[in-house]
Amino acid sequence: MNNITGDSYLAKTLSAYDVDFFFHAPLITPGALRQMEAPEHGVKPIAAHAEKAAAYMADGYARATGKPGICGSQAIGRSNLLAGLRDAYLARSPVIALTGGSLPEFRYRGAYQELEDQSAFPTATKFNAVVEQLDRLPDLLRQAFREATSGCPAPVHLEIAGMLGNITMGKMDDDDVVEPRFAAVPSFRPAAETHDIESVLAALRSSERPLIVAGGGLMMSRGQKELQAFAEKHQIPVATSLNAKAAILDAHPLSVGVVGLYSKETANRAIHEADLVFYIGSMTAAQVTNNWTAPFPGKRVVQLDIDPHGIGRNYPNVASLCGDAKTVLQQLLDASGPIAPKSGWLARISSIKSDWAEKYTQAKASSEQPIRPERALTTLSEYLPDNAVVVCDTGHAGMWCAQFLELKSDDQIFIRAAGSLGWGFPAALGAKCGHPDRPVFAFTGDGGFYYHFSELETAVRYGINTITIINNNASLNQETPVWGGAPDGMNFNHHWKFGDVNFANIAKEMGAFGIRVTEPDQIKDALDQAQASGLPAIVELMADIEALAPPPWTPEKVDFLLNAVGEATAQDQRK
Repeated sequence: MNNITGDSYLAKTLSAYDVDFFFHAPLITPGALRQMEAPEHGVKPIAAHAEKAAAYMADGYARATGKPGICGSQAIGRSNLLAGLRDAYLARSPVIALTGGSLPEFRYRGAYQELEDQSAFPTATKFNAVVEQLDRLPDLLRQAFREATSGCPAPVHLEIAGMLGNITMGKMDDDDVVEPRFAAVPSFRPAAETHDIESVLAALRSSERPLIVAGGGLMMSRGQKELQAFAEKHQIPVATSLNAKAAILDAHPLSVGVVGLYSKETANRAIHEADLVFYIGSMTAAQVTNNWTAPFPGKRVVQLDIDPHGIGRNYPNVASLCGDAKTVLQQLLDASGPIAPKSGWLARISSIKSDWAEKYTQAKASSEQPIRPERALTTLSEYLPDNAVVVCDTGHAGMWCAQFLELKSDDQIFIRAAGSLGWGFPAALGAKCGHPDRPVFAFTGDGGFYYHFSELETAVRYGINTITIINNNASLNQETPVWGGAPDGMNFNHHWKFGDVNFANIAKEMGAFGIRVTEPDQIKDALDQAQASGLPAIVELMADIEALAPPPWTPEKVDFLLNAVGEATAQDQRK
């Protein structure tokens, strides 16, 4: 075998796995970073200002492309990087993290910046290994790609010995083994057992009011077309998780919207009236089930998932399918004869949707100032190009998008934070790296943007031209119910209300485009200017602090507060 440095091996192997970006902060394997940019490798390092933001960029890249997002940090920053892997783990995103670590001969001797935190990584990774000898780098790097993309995707971590992963400077035997299968999700597409296919179809035939709930696993499988074909063949309404909002267009007659906690009233009403729920690629976790009350326990449930450990975990199944969502949906299509359409059920779904549309007609067209988010997202929905990528932060940003952002093209991509406030902006930068020819829009609040607005300089430095819409209400207004109603003589405003910070001006100071919008009729023109600027852009919407996202709808039998931060009373929830 030829002799090669670990740096050269790392650069050429990442390139062979079709990696085109490496998000890092502040520095890891510097020799490899230098070689990655060589024409024969074509991997572009992106130096972020913070480790967590670098992880979010890799995550946004991975979710938008289906390819592993690569991130890294030196040893002292790996705990910060780990914090950034949390969202990727919750969303089952294929991220590979490379960090420095102690040299074996320095371990336990008080090496500079040494802290034993490698053992913390299993909390947010599927695979966590230490490369102490350079000759182990090839097999462990291959395993990292296998783990990240196989079965249920998830982040993985390799600690490379040396504060900066220094052992890669050494010599090793060259290794040309590359496994292209593991360069993207899904790496395998297992089919379901034939008898399980028949059991699920029998359950659907016996149902009078079936409902499909599509989750993030369907999106990772790229099974949107098969989902729509199956739903249309059997006329079954479809709800989605927020993660799978793009699984079916909002205007489709069978679409009922996002279900669960950050949800649309139409979907929650539908799931409570359904007599059978078919989950596809969903973990049936708290977010998509409104803390396991949508549906209530006892509802007949069918589940399709690639991870057998999640099937039946929260709802006992009357029938189950284990396999790749796209593949198994095609099996169901091939095996199923006609199922009699439930005209009464479809009429009820249509009525639920019409009632909701009428309820919010005025808010969606509002000319009020400060700007109402319903109007802002209605305008954004109409504005989005057919090939747009939309990246949504969590909190109220997620709740508003779940209800009022309407995707109108099958080519549009939607990804959202799994729970980490501030994720949206850096994740959008990663998504733009993965799709340089698509317009990328991030939607976040000022509370979320504060977390990582320093990465606007990163975007300017590398020419990552996203458009970030900030719903600026100068607060964390999702906390309004927590801090409202202060006792006489007390004022809690300093806990959740912010000063008037002009993010548009900050953007300009950083070399980006910035514009502040105070009137809803100005939003479209502001977006046009942002698009035409040829720069990373901030469109700052001066929003109404009193505008609280509608809480999850629940039926009368729920007489307690379900939302963890208490956005509304149970009486409000019943409206």
